[in-house]
Amino acid sequence: MIVNILIAIFSAMIAVAWIHPRLVAIAIKKNLVDSPDERKLQRVPVPVLGGVAVFFGIVLGITLTSSLIDCMSLMSIVAAMMIMLYAGTLDDMIDLPALQRLAVEIGVVVLLIFSTHQSINDFHGLWDTYWFGPTIAVPLTIFATVGIINAINLIDGVNGLSSGYCIMACLIFGTLFYLSNDVPMLMLAAVSLGSLLPFFFHNVFGEKSKMFIGDGGALVMGIVMSTFVVNILASGSAVADYVTPSFGLIPFVLAVMSLPVIDTIRVMATRMFNRRSPFSPDKTHIHHLFIELGFSHSGTTIAILSLNCLVVVAQLVAWYAGCSIELQLYIVIALGATIDYGMNYIVNCLSQSNIIRRAMVAIGRATHFEDNSAFRLIREFVDRSVR
Repeated sequence: MIVNILIAIFSAMIAVAWIHPRLVAIAIKKNLVDSPDERKLQRVPVPVLGGVAVFFGIVLGITLTSSLIDCMSLMSIVAAMMIMLYAGTLDDMIDLPALQRLAVEIGVVVLLIFSTHQSINDFHGLWDTYWFGPTIAVPLTIFATVGIINAINLIDGVNGLSSGYCIMACLIFGTLFYLSNDVPMLMLAAVSLGSLLPFFFHNVFGEKSKMFIGDGGALVMGIVMSTFVVNILASGSAVADYVTPSFGLIPFVLAVMSLPVIDTIRVMATRMFNRRSPFSPDKTHIHHLFIELGFSHSGTTIAILSLNCLVVVAQLVAWYAGCSIELQLYIVIALGATIDYGMNYIVNCLSQSNIIRRAMVAIGRATHFEDNSAFRLIREFVDRSVR
């Protein structure tokens, strides 16, 4: 099994490493770039075909791995990813209306539910609730998965954050799939991890080779993340059969998804409270808050991923300490909300002279690694692929 995992990871890595510089050249030649404006954080136009590179790696990795392991159950998911890639890339090019994109997302999720015959139809003991029928399961799955897809898309605001978060989630979910012997989901996590790693290095360290993952890539990875969540929470899943009854599966998946989901809820709720569209753009997401405090892009990514891991650790500690499933959930929600709303409070409510804000600003200054010699060496290495 370990050999198959390594084949999946490295085949996807090699595929993305090969195609990435070629897509950069195409994007620049055809002007397929994300241009800076008042709400974006980059200062120069950046190619936006990163999602094409990641999808290419995932498909090639699955194709090669399928000669060793039966991956036919992933075909419906690959088809859903392809539709999302087309819709997202089109959105990158011509800026689709939010409602049209939402309709595509709902349609793809519905197709997935009925083609894979999987849905969130079991609370696994949370509030003494177990299996429930499709009347509740189907709308709940649509709501949850569309929410996850948009949460992944909305955190794509600073270098490395969206891809770094998905790398973290693939490692965590992939470990659980490995332990529970859920081979198809393990392979999906492995090829996704392998595809994201080269892109992440170009996105974080690259100058000439930098690409954004774009809406196309964010929607693709949103499908992958939501597939993991649905697979874990479906009644009779391999993961559900593996874990003990006291392990809160819903608290666990929420912990892994905590900061993107909670941040999306806060931002959209605030927009609606102010009588604006929940899809209207602004600079109020958690990554914008870190940037406002003086954090670099790299520092923002490290901080958010570390805080998200802290929520996951808190859920695991609560389970190990014998907390009920309900208490595990409340701890995850409380900690995630404290982090997200706390950052918003620090930036928008505390004065410049407040000791907490001043401490955060000092930490932010220390995260500017771009002038570090090691950072420059990695940049030179990743930029060699682009001439």
